[in-house]
Formats: sequence, structure tokens, C-alpha cells
Amino acid sequence: MSRDPPTCLGSLVRNIPLFLKQAAGARSGNGALTSLACRRPSSTGQSQLADFGPFGGSELDAMGGCEGSRWRLPNSEREETTSEPQAPLLDRQSAHWKNAVGFWLLGLCNNFSYVVMLSAAHDILRHERASGNQSHVDPSPMPIPHNSSSRFDCNSVSTAAVLLADILPTLLIKLLAPLGLHLLPYSPRVLLSGVCSAGSFVLVAFSHSVSISLCGVVLASISSGLGEVTFLSLTAFYPRAVISWWSSGTGGAGLLGALSYLGLTQAGLSPQHTLLSMLGIPALLLASYFLLLTSPESQDPGGEDEADTGARQPLIGTETSELKPGSSWNLSLQERWTVFKGLLCYIIPLVLVYFAEYFINQGLFELLFFRNTSLSHAQQYRWYQMLYQAGVFTSRSSLRCCRIRFIWVLALLQCLNLAFLLADVLLTFLPSIYMVFLIILYEGLLGGAAYVNTFHNIALETNDQHREFAMAAACISDTLGISLSGVLALPLHDFLCSLP
Repeated sequence: MSRDPPTCLGSLVRNIPLFLKQAAGARSGNGALTSLACRRPSSTGQSQLADFGPFGGSELDAMGGCEGSRWRLPNSEREETTSEPQAPLLDRQSAHWKNAVGFWLLGLCNNFSYVVMLSAAHDILRHERASGNQSHVDPSPMPIPHNSSSRFDCNSVSTAAVLLADILPTLLIKLLAPLGLHLLPYSPRVLLSGVCSAGSFVLVAFSHSVSISLCGVVLASISSGLGEVTFLSLTAFYPRAVISWWSSGTGGAGLLGALSYLGLTQAGLSPQHTLLSMLGIPALLLASYFLLLTSPESQDPGGEDEADTGARQPLIGTETSELKPGSSWNLSLQERWTVFKGLLCYIIPLVLVYFAEYFINQGLFELLFFRNTSLSHAQQYRWYQMLYQAGVFTSRSSLRCCRIRFIWVLALLQCLNLAFLLADVLLTFLPSIYMVFLIILYEGLLGGAAYVNTFHNIALETNDQHREFAMAAACISDTLGISLSGVLALPLHDFLCSLP
């Protein structure tokens, strides 16, 4: 969002000589002191006059405008009127930062369990857990291959199995969300998301079989999918800037989730105790929603957001019968289909971006195994995940610096990444793992940029009436791409692991 030039401040500076002259005349009894005026652009694009008294305080609004009080000095006496209180301005600033931090934390906590389950996928399938659940991990740098007849160190089951368990419930939720999820108020949805997230950590931590662990991964998927639909829909009732904060938070979840799992296991903590140490994340999610976010009814959307704030409260309350007439969920099926068709120019490229990057992540990461390094196979996999998430976090936090309209360009570049790394798996021409590290970091940058710019463009190009539905409908893009990649990665894993 571009900022208007500080015309008000400039006007004051240019009129200082006039101000001093008038002030001197007033002190000598020559008449009333005329207040200085400055112009500021209004929301309609017209200039408005705002008065500044030489001794009175002025009040700058959030966009750099001005409104002040006027002091007049009659010949006989000076009458002083107090300037308007600045409390409303401070309240708006406080609400802005509360919501910014709140949505960042919601993005962080919502995706955290999902990311940790993917980072732990190799351990879940291999059960790299010390006997008796001791708090250490086998430091052996060269694990025994599961398939000695293959040139790859393959698990019997591809890590794509964990990906599918981590994404298919999310896909189901996102497919059904536009049809009836709005009947459930936001607060119960958030509570359910937090409970599922905590349950996923506990179930996987205490599991003694792959099937039970995958059930825990399913809980993480339900938490992440339900939360994403809920919070992206909720952004329609706050200033558009919160989309950037939410996206940055989801990127932060990738980086902190992967880095925390990598760091704690590298430090010697068992996967079980590492997962149990993360139970504070669901509690933080609930605290961010119920304690940190301000109620939409107290918001002043300002600038580009002109939604009726008074009608938003029922969305966070427990009543659904008072929804604002003409809101997204009151659209007819024909109107929803029309809106959805308009979103395809963003949905299709984002599906391709996520298909390519998760085909790499869960189909190829396990097969990109370098024996000429001190890192074990499991450690290499964790580093791949951490570097990918670092790239995602960086690009998802870059919306204020770089905005991209043509998402299909990112889709093309990501597909080229997939082709290059697949060729390396087949031909093994890359001599060093550090070259793979750089490519994976670049892959994450592309994926994060595609995500944040897609939702930012949708928010800009949809009107207020359609925005809530559009945000909920478009969030199926990444999930659909990830699901398709998981389905295709499973047979690819079996084929490549059968090669001599």
C-alpha cells in the first residue's frame, strides 16, 4: 500500500515565517492570530483543510494526515480550547499492532504441527527412537540401508505416505468448507484446531507403530486445514495488511518448526521428547486468538478496507443467524461459481507450484542421499526440510518489498526445479550436497512468494461482499497440489528404490 506524501508537515514547515509574524502581531495586540492550514488527501482523493494553531497540539492520523484545534487570540484576552484527545488514535495503533502480532502468531502456531510432522517423517517411518525411550538419538553417521539391493538408502515406505496423511484430511476440509463450514462459529473451530494440534504431538510421541503415528499425523492435518480456512476467512474482516502478517507467520512456522526439530534432535533429545516439548504451541494459538486479537467491531478498517465493522461481531461470537446480509456466505450457488471461476487464474498456478515443490520435498528428498558427508541420512533429510522452510519464511515475509502479479512465472520456475532434481536423482551428477542445499533454499523462496502474492492479489481484486468466500475457496490450491504430489511420489519411490 503506497503512502501519501506528508503534505501536512511540509505545509507547516513552509509557513513557519508567516506563523512567527502572526504570533508577534498577536503579542503586540494587533488582532487575532489566524490559524495555519494545511491540506491532506482524503480517502476520496480530494484535499481537505486542517487547521493548526501555533500553540495548540495537532493530531496526525494513521496515514500521515492531520486534524487539529484552533487557537484564537482576541485583543483583550486569549481563549484556549483544548485539542481533541489522542486516545482514539492510540487505541487504533494499539489494535493495529495487536492484530498484526496476533495473525503472525496464528500463522506460526497453525502450521507448526504440520511442519514438524513432515520434518519427522523420516524418523516416524524408521522409528529412530532409542530403546526404552531414552533421551538420545543414535549418532551413527551411516545408517544401515533398508534396501541393500538399491543404490538408494530407501525406507520400505516413502515419506510421501506421511505427506498424504498430513494433507488429505486438510484437502477434505477445504473442499467442504465453502459448502457449510460457516455454520460453525469461529471460536469452536479454533478450539477444535488447538485440541487436534496438541493431540497430534502426544499421539506420535507415544506411538510404537507406524500406523498409530500416521493417526497422529492425521490430527495435525485436521488442525492445520481447519485453522487455515478459518483464519484466512477471518482476514476479510480486518485490514488487508493482516494477510501479509498471517503469511509471514506461516513461513515462520516452517522455519521454526523444522529448525527446532533439527536442533533438538541434533542436541541429543529423542524424537519423542522433542515432540512433547512442543505442546506449548497449541496453547499459544488459543491465547493469540482469544486474548490478543481485538474484536472486529472495534476495528477501523481505514484506507482500503471499508467493511461494516458493526456487522462482524457475530462471526466471532456463537450466533450465526445474525450474519450480515449480502455477506459471502449468503451468496447463491451461481454467484459462488462465478467468483470461483474468476479465481482460477490464481488457483491453477499455485496448484502447480505446490505440486512441484512437494514432489521434490516428499518424493526426492529421501533419495537425494550423499554418502561423502558426515551427515547421516536422517540428518540430511532434516537439513533439507529446514533450508526449504527458511526460503519459504523469507519470501512469505517479503510482501512489502516485492509484489508479484504473474504467479504462473513462479509455477514455471518451480517445475524446472523439479525436473533438475529428478534428473540428478536418476543420473547423480551433482558432486556436493551443498549445491542441493542452495537449490532447496531457492525452491522455498519460490513457493513462499507464490503463496503470499496469490492471496494478496485475491484480496485486492475481490470486492468486500465476495472476499471472505474467495479467500476460503482459494486456500484449496496449495492443498490440492500437495495431495497430487503425494499420490505420484509413492509409485515413484517404489520404482526408483527397485533400481539396482
